[in-house]
Amino acid sequence: MISNAQNTVCFTIENNPNSNVSGLGLFTKYVNVLDCFSIYAESSIPDTKVLHAAAVAAELLDNDENGFVDDEVLKTALQASDALIPIFSQENSNAENTFFNQYNGEGAAAVLYNNEMNPIQTGYWGSDATVEEVIHVINAVGHTSIYPNAFSIEPNSSLMSEAMDVARGGQFINIPNPYPNSAWYHYDDETCDYGCMAIEYMYWSIVSWMGILNDPSTCNGIANEWEPCSPSLFQSTDVLMHALITDPQYQLPQLAPDGNYCPQNSGIEFTDGFKKIRVFPNYSDHVIQIENMKGNNTISLKDATGRLIYTQKTTNQDLTLDVSMYHSGQYILLIERGSNHSNHKIIIR
Repeated sequence: MISNAQNTVCFTIENNPNSNVSGLGLFTKYVNVLDCFSIYAESSIPDTKVLHAAAVAAELLDNDENGFVDDEVLKTALQASDALIPIFSQENSNAENTFFNQYNGEGAAAVLYNNEMNPIQTGYWGSDATVEEVIHVINAVGHTSIYPNAFSIEPNSSLMSEAMDVARGGQFINIPNPYPNSAWYHYDDETCDYGCMAIEYMYWSIVSWMGILNDPSTCNGIANEWEPCSPSLFQSTDVLMHALITDPQYQLPQLAPDGNYCPQNSGIEFTDGFKKIRVFPNYSDHVIQIENMKGNNTISLKDATGRLIYTQKTTNQDLTLDVSMYHSGQYILLIERGSNHSNHKIIIR
């Protein structure tokens, strides 16, 4: 956990566990966010910024901050694609070029640079691009694939493409010059094709509804690209997209990240056979609860050196594990039942 005057983030920076994966070897810092989103950073990136990216990702995925990803379908999709965001020291660096030349995965849809991150101004336009770039990854890798009828980015493919055509004043495969006067979304980057426009449109819509853009300076600064900068103006102007991103079946985040993530009951949820077991909190200085275990189980705890410091057998019962006597640090919780076994990282504070 880090804590300063502005932010509290309950994540731990680890050494890169995938340094042998093509494209990922240049990163030394790593954070696993809710077992479905990874932060990779060069050694020169300050820890506060690495953890800031992790906190923002967690807040977007776990918007109610109960310790679990809000949408299980989204979590599965992000896991399947190894969703990630890399943080580079600067744009067009050797590290960035190496990454894109070597990386052949499907989980990186955006990047971050050191100079565009500001943990004390989370998501503020012109100061902190973290919210924007993380949203891009979650949307592009997750939502567009799991809810194609709603969020597919091709022309005439989804409710979002229909809404974007209205927002741009027509369906334009190539950027018009100028946009129609009726348009309120008029992005003019010639390198951004229709699908790219849709991903940008999804971002603008979500953060407008969250209220992140709702101040005069920001509204003026983005007016050349996006007009409905306040929640009320977005709701009244972009009726189609407002209805889409607030539809509860898609579970899109509604609350703006603030860079703080340390839910009181944060934990781990996993399936053992047909049962979903919960371990929470996974950051604790007192007790850890293990719920919904069935059958005969062996619960063990190992310290960072691999030394076994606790073990207990249980049968069809929940368990309250007292960790108050252990030193602060990282531990591994092992849950074994027959041939099924799982290992989970626990932080004792």
